[in-house]
Amino acid sequence: MERYTINDFNNQFPNDAACLEWLKNHLYPDGIFCKPCGMVTSHSKLSNIPVYSCNRCGSHTHPMVGTIFDRSHIPLNKWFYAMFLISATRCGISAKQLERELGCSYKTAHRMFKQIRLLLRDTIQPMSGEIEVDECHIGGHRRGKRGRGAAGKMPVIGITERRGEVSATKVNDLKSSTVYPLIKEHVLPQSMIYTDEFPMYNKLRQQGYHHKRVHHASKVWVMGDAHTNNIEGFWSVLKRGISGVYHSVSERYLQSYIDEYAFRYNHRLDERPMFLTILSKV
Repeated sequence: MERYTINDFNNQFPNDAACLEWLKNHLYPDGIFCKPCGMVTSHSKLSNIPVYSCNRCGSHTHPMVGTIFDRSHIPLNKWFYAMFLISATRCGISAKQLERELGCSYKTAHRMFKQIRLLLRDTIQPMSGEIEVDECHIGGHRRGKRGRGAAGKMPVIGITERRGEVSATKVNDLKSSTVYPLIKEHVLPQSMIYTDEFPMYNKLRQQGYHHKRVHHASKVWVMGDAHTNNIEGFWSVLKRGISGVYHSVSERYLQSYIDEYAFRYNHRLDERPMFLTILSKV
């Protein structure tokens, strides 16, 4: 991945005007189409407000409308800097840290974080070939049973294509009626699916898939080409990130945190800096 440092950020986006100009060029790469004029016309930015005016008829265009910056009183440069901070860390950054970096209130930092995470929900194309499916449980530390069936834990289903992308979804339960529609949505028929010994996966062959499994309860982690090491690696990053950076998350916002870590995983091999990838999704 190409390096993108704080110096690169400061050179490209030194102020709000540079950020707004980038946003305008990104949203209107062929120029701004003026509806009253019925054509693409030249526009000039108005002073003191984030608006461009048509040089031919004077009608206004608002680049921030319809984006996460819409109706925000936070300077655009701070929005861009928040996205840079999120992209520059391997395991994420907390809203409390964002509050300190931006010099804003915690409420503002938390709202910005929620809005930026909306950009991190990737649309995953159906997978094929060698697929790993597994489930994990996320929640606070409590005494008693761990893993499947533990009280207060939220189940998450993960599907990953080997040497490819991952899709992870919070679910209400681990019943076949809940999990199989997710598998059908993300995995093409006749694909080879690798799982552990959980009985829920017993009917995968009946659903039109090839199926191999490993028996983790017997401490068997790899049997030939059958293993779930890739999805287990993603679980490790997700759990360590949540416990180390955010400490705990509510069920209401869990999916947005999962989307953030899935986005990092899916773009880990990109040549383009992750900050520019996030920025391009506004």
